[in-house]
Amino acid sequence: MATANLKPGTYLFGGDKPWLAESWAASDDRVRGGKSQSYLDYTHARASSSSEAAATKETVRFHGELDITALGGAGFASQRSPDPQRWDLSSYQGLRLAIQDGDGKKYTLIVKDDILPRRPDGREQSTVSWEYDFPGSRSELEIPWHDLKPTYRGKPKPDAEALDLTSIKRISIMMRSFFGEQQGPFDLELGHIAAAVFQGQLDPRI
Repeated sequence: MATANLKPGTYLFGGDKPWLAESWAASDDRVRGGKSQSYLDYTHARASSSSEAAATKETVRFHGELDITALGGAGFASQRSPDPQRWDLSSYQGLRLAIQDGDGKKYTLIVKDDILPRRPDGREQSTVSWEYDFPGSRSELEIPWHDLKPTYRGKPKPDAEALDLTSIKRISIMMRSFFGEQQGPFDLELGHIAAAVFQGQLDPRI
């Protein structure tokens, strides 16, 4: 698997890079007996008439239904980037996430540098996740690496080894209940995810 050759300040998804929404995969609580469900679809362009409306691949909608009844108040629904990936992001200061529109609920961005082979039953083995919670409202977020917090199976893991920025293998967007804090339908429109240099960046689009 070759490491992606990236320039300082570059899009990973959106912008001048395709979202490849059809290749993202759902990772919902159904694997644990839950009932939540998520989707990632291309956004329909805003047009002057319904006959002109068409799907655009410039932005995507992360949407679905978060059900917390089956798991006693817990629940999650997420979409993850296509496998395999291996980005060398060591020359960047963090990620930039552009939110075009949203429902105001709390979402989580997840980064992984380790993906283990699947178990015999087909389920993924757990590895450390690096997470950042954010409000689902129109904004452009700058997320420094040090703001990503390590977790393991949903619990903080302060003793985790440092995130290996030379080998980022997956990016995910998650909706979770936060122990019964939120549930029901969710809807978030994303413009792009970019690796970014926050000061002295070379590409003014990012």
